[in-house]
Amino acid sequence: MRKHLAPVAAAPTAADLAAIETEWPLIAAELDVLDAEISLIYAEDHGGPSPLDWRRLRRAEARVTRAAADLATRTTDTRRAA
Repeated sequence: MRKHLAPVAAAPTAADLAAIETEWPLIAAELDVLDAEISLIYAEDHGGPSPLDWRRLRRAEARVTRAAADLATRTTDTRRAA
């Protein structure tokens, strides 16, 4: 049996773009973590990760935590104002 998929809009709406803009700091921070993790994987081929590689990962993870907390605060403040 074939399931029918919902039609996809041709372009994102203004609300979609606003949501992405609001979440972008968190998205960028998560991309930094991914990049640091990839660097750790590649470092395994060259003698293992250095202390600098681990530091980079810890800092990226801290940025994710800060960005998530900031996003949660802004989302909560917006809901209270409404």
